[in-house]
Amino acid sequence: MKFQMAPNSLFAILLRSPWWISLAVAGAFVAAARALLPAEYFVVGALGAMPFVVIGAIAAWRQLRAPSPTRVAEALDAIRAMPWSAFAAAIVDAFRRDGHAVAPHPRPPADFALTKNGRVVLIACKRWKAARTGVEPLRELRAEQDRCEADECVYVTAGELTDTAQAFAAGNGVRLLGGAELAALLAGVSRPSAPASRAARG
Repeated sequence: MKFQMAPNSLFAILLRSPWWISLAVAGAFVAAARALLPAEYFVVGALGAMPFVVIGAIAAWRQLRAPSPTRVAEALDAIRAMPWSAFAAAIVDAFRRDGHAVAPHPRPPADFALTKNGRVVLIACKRWKAARTGVEPLRELRAEQDRCEADECVYVTAGELTDTAQAFAAGNGVRLLGGAELAALLAGVSRPSAPASRAARG
């Protein structure tokens, strides 16, 4: 899991969208270049579509490799069945595999603080079993990010969020980690029963 791209940037949104949307944007870019630019500048203008072609190819590759909805649902059921100690240890292992230093966060609502390349990310994951999450836990996590001057915050859930919570996350830069992304993050990660505090020590 990477944190370099802002979650609400255009390219991040396109990566989460069906692959053909990026190619449609690229096509529109080329059409606009043909309509608006002199013939001698058409190729230069059309090259502006290349980032969208690349994003479309990446999105297509990811979506072709994505597990089926049935497999995702089964993985999330298994994740919800885990005790906190095993789930926390699996989360820590997954982020460490991606090169993050992981430490317990001293206060709720965040549970862990990740550090990589000088960036600090707060992770809230202790309510991962909740079937449906409202806006308040996200509001508390965002306030903790501001208080700690962290670069980003991530809310982890194996359930669903209310429409209000999703809107708050989108409008306030709270990254949501759930569904297929959470299932993929924890795929193949050992899930020891050791306490999370031991798993988080480094």
